[in-house]
Amino acid sequence: MGFHQQLKNKLVDRKALAGNLSLLRSQEKTVVFTNGCFDILHPGHVDYLCQARDLGDFMILGLNTDASVKKLNKAPNRPINNELARAGVLAGLACVDAIIFFDEETPYDLISFVMPNVLVKGDDYSVEQIVGHDIVLANGGKVITVPLLQGFSTTAILKKITG
Repeated sequence: MGFHQQLKNKLVDRKALAGNLSLLRSQEKTVVFTNGCFDILHPGHVDYLCQARDLGDFMILGLNTDASVKKLNKAPNRPINNELARAGVLAGLACVDAIIFFDEETPYDLISFVMPNVLVKGDDYSVEQIVGHDIVLANGGKVITVPLLQGFSTTAILKKITG
């Protein structure tokens, strides 16, 4: 299956996601949610996403739009890859079941919409620092941090490239 077909199969909007969520809940499946920019995909990202997926039956990835990445002030030239390129690469990963863009600085509204059973971030965050932890915990869900694979970061990769 080619790049565009993978992207078409996994990139969803809120309406499509609502249908997926309804079906998953009727089947008592565990929905996992995580989010990020995933600008230059590296082994640390893949390891993190696979660990997150292992915590449930269906993983939704909230992906920052280009505008959202700019709001985060990571660097003036970020993102390196545009949102469709980033989504397409992520869609090629078996551990990612659905991708949905969010345009805000944080995925709080999206997490409120999804209401996952499990909210996941890397262990560079404490549970209290994770956006949306309050809504997930208040609705009986879990908030889990997973260990990050050391030695990989987009910032470090960019520094290495630019010398």
